[in-house]
Amino acid sequence: MSRRPGTPRLLRQLNDRAALELLLSSGPLTRAELGEHTGLSKVTAGQLLARLEDRDLVAVVGEQAGGRGPNAALYGVVPSCAYVVGLDVLPDRISAGVADITGETVAEISVDPNGHDDPVRLVQGAVRKACESGGIPMSGLRAFVIGTRGVVDPRTGDVRFSLDLPSWHEGVLAGLRRHLNVPVTIENDVNLAALAERCHGAALEMDDFVLVWAGVGQGLGVMLGGRLHRGFTGGAGEIGWLPVPGEPLPTDVGEPQSGSFQRLVGGDAMAGLA
Repeated sequence: MSRRPGTPRLLRQLNDRAALELLLSSGPLTRAELGEHTGLSKVTAGQLLARLEDRDLVAVVGEQAGGRGPNAALYGVVPSCAYVVGLDVLPDRISAGVADITGETVAEISVDPNGHDDPVRLVQGAVRKACESGGIPMSGLRAFVIGTRGVVDPRTGDVRFSLDLPSWHEGVLAGLRRHLNVPVTIENDVNLAALAERCHGAALEMDDFVLVWAGVGQGLGVMLGGRLHRGFTGGAGEIGWLPVPGEPLPTDVGEPQSGSFQRLVGGDAMAGLA
């Protein structure tokens, strides 16, 4: 396996990335504070900030008062230097949200997918509408994440099986990447919910937990050792079809209420109890 040598260029790239991550998590910071947190000298930190300013990635956002001499400049990441798009794909609605590099949501829209069976065109249209709503150039988008129902193949990244989204199949991911020309990830919606809970919710910084999802189907988001557990075929957490004593085995996986466990705790069962 070839390895990249520790060239000055590579070291600058690593330092630049570390500085950007630090400014995103702890900024704004002065040059001295950035050097203190990264272990870089003031001179190196200054050179680093100059490079990032030249690329419009950071800018002076204020001053830090106190101490002798002139106030120190505070540097922060320029929010508009990059955007990401998150999409929630449902049979009757596609929702798209655009966030800047700081995580601030700048545009949200929903479109009706009825009458359209091409997932690539649907996603393109939703993203374009969201960008127009927020006044964001498509060229500023750096990544897409799509949350959808069903089983996602962990080897290919394509949807292997989705009960109510039959047009999402193998080949859709490649088409999206080709037409959007940026990194695209498709992920099970419950898995994304588990990631959100670990980063911002009830499971904050917990490495091992399960999130129970009660919707059209019953599912789990499984986190082990701080990583999503998808299973060999991507079916980990799909508990709706688990066999339950006293309930018949599923006869048709195309029917959402056919699973043994699903019949006991799914939407139809809850409606009946209510």
